[in-house]
Amino acid sequence: MTEEQKKKLEQKLWDIANTLRGKMNADEFRDYILGFIFFKYLSERMHLYANDVLKQDGIDYLSVNEATPDGQTILAAVSEASVDALGYFLRPSELFSQIAKRGSKPGQFILADLTKILNNIQRSTMGTESEDDFDNLFEDLDLTSTKLGRTEEAKNTLIARVLTHLDEIDFQLDQADSDVLGDAYEYLIGQFASGAGKKAGEFYTPQQVSTILARIVTTGKTRLKSVYDPACGSGSLLLRVAKEADVSEFFGQEMNRTTYNLARMNMILHGVHYRNFDLKQEDTLEHPQHDGLRFEAVVANPPFSAKWSSNPILLSDDRFSQYGRLAPASKADFAFVQHMLHHLDDNGTMAVILPHGALFRGGAEGHIRQYLIKDRNWLDAVIGLPANIFYGTTIPTCILVFRKCRETEDVLFVDASGCFEKAKNQNVLRNSDVDRIVAAFRGRAVEARFSHRAARAEIEENDYNLNIPRYVDTFEAEAEVDLAAVAAELRAIDEGMAALDETIRGFCAELGLEAPV
Repeated sequence: MTEEQKKKLEQKLWDIANTLRGKMNADEFRDYILGFIFFKYLSERMHLYANDVLKQDGIDYLSVNEATPDGQTILAAVSEASVDALGYFLRPSELFSQIAKRGSKPGQFILADLTKILNNIQRSTMGTESEDDFDNLFEDLDLTSTKLGRTEEAKNTLIARVLTHLDEIDFQLDQADSDVLGDAYEYLIGQFASGAGKKAGEFYTPQQVSTILARIVTTGKTRLKSVYDPACGSGSLLLRVAKEADVSEFFGQEMNRTTYNLARMNMILHGVHYRNFDLKQEDTLEHPQHDGLRFEAVVANPPFSAKWSSNPILLSDDRFSQYGRLAPASKADFAFVQHMLHHLDDNGTMAVILPHGALFRGGAEGHIRQYLIKDRNWLDAVIGLPANIFYGTTIPTCILVFRKCRETEDVLFVDASGCFEKAKNQNVLRNSDVDRIVAAFRGRAVEARFSHRAARAEIEENDYNLNIPRYVDTFEAEAEVDLAAVAAELRAIDEGMAALDETIRGFCAELGLEAPV
């Protein structure tokens, strides 16, 4: 698929979403349109896989008669193979194309059948390895919601229209570049995020920022054994890392149930096998789900300055015990840092997005910063980002990069606060900005008014305050003023004004007018 065809696919999917949602808010309709795209994807994968299994017998999956003994035998064999290979099973009559065709006919009521099919997908995984990955995956597709219409007929009409429009699109899953649909899905998530206001920060990190983190943690590597995100949202950051290196396993945790469902769909839709990702739904700080595991890359965009318990009993938790202090209850930023470092492998790299205030706030946070720098030498870089680049907040942010086995004791400071282009509602990092930031990190180059390598002694002199202007001088020196030249210009102006005045007086005298004072 060409880039132009890819753009057309993205635009067509967005047009469907925008046209059919009616008066429903974009972030409310998001769960329906993305859920149905995912159902269509599962159906097309099922159809392709079943046809491959039945190829030697010359049977097309849609031609199997589900009511006959022979048909039942074929379905049993396909089901066993499909659940092992794909993680789920769909009968021919349950495929997206079939339910969409029924819905396109006048008077056909499909809501009950559709609900049953979505439940059957989950039911087909019960007792298998993929059960956790499909558990309640479609629970946000509430086909009984009054948001879809006041009457059952109105709901049925809307859903039938959505299915019919989507059925007309060929996802081309049999092509080599089958991840095109995954990219289109990411595009839709981003489009919904741009219209969701403050809620968008719960599930989406702007692509350019994700790319910076992904390139940082993959620096010098083409393969990663594992990547982990403790606040994984829709999973876009994890998947972005996979665009920079070959990732064997994905791990993540997300507290919001709806967003967690979106992340699992996103993983599967990007072709990540159910055995190769382990996403959990729980409060990461209070109830971590990946105890004892260490990861080669750790990335996150946690909720900025979120509240957490900061319960003193957590001082006995291995994640926090060595620091002697807990992050304050009103700001969990460094609690996420501590949690992430606990899960970072010795040969790994960690990159986390934090609000700018985390660089200089005192108290427990200052104590934790000092421990990380003075006692551990784990802080590798501080990158200041522009303000207003995240959905739902205008505050300036930063990226902290950590490594446990560093060969240097200095810390790289990068001031990228001016690296952006103004867009309609927010600032946007350009590709050139992303390249410049990543190049500065990888080369650890010093550039006037942009980057600086600070020795530990310099950071200690600043009492472990990491506020970037303390290390990167962004002041634009004024050019020296040539006073003699300025005086000469002023004299020339005075002489010119005097000549003009004399000309005006002469002109007035010729006309017999009184010259102006």
